[in-house]
Amino acid sequence: QVQLVESGGGLVQAGGSLTLSCAASGSIWSFNTMYWYRQAPGKQREFVAMVTRGGNTNYADSVKGRFTISRDNAKKAVWLQMNSLKPEDTAVYYCNAGGNYPGSSWGQGTQVTVSS
Repeated sequence: QVQLVESGGGLVQAGGSLTLSCAASGSIWSFNTMYWYRQAPGKQREFVAMVTRGGNTNYADSVKGRFTISRDNAKKAVWLQMNSLKPEDTAVYYCNAGGNYPGSSWGQGTQVTVSS
């Protein structure tokens, strides 16, 4: 079971950028899909982005064109580049290793706060 540690969150003004990182304790090669999810206060955790082992990506409509997900299997890491941030992007962001669906392991998350 891989352990995941997210970092890179913080406070940023609307229109700003942040890059989130997810470091894995073991190989992520065996996981076909790496995910980023987020959870805002009082809301359910929601899908943000995914990247497959082959490099195919998919994004939630709300972040499409603003966020970019990438992974490096050799470095056991996944990133989420977030541009043109909006107040509604405020949430705790989590990465996950899975297949067709998210796996059972979640990191502790990293807080992103976007001020208006």
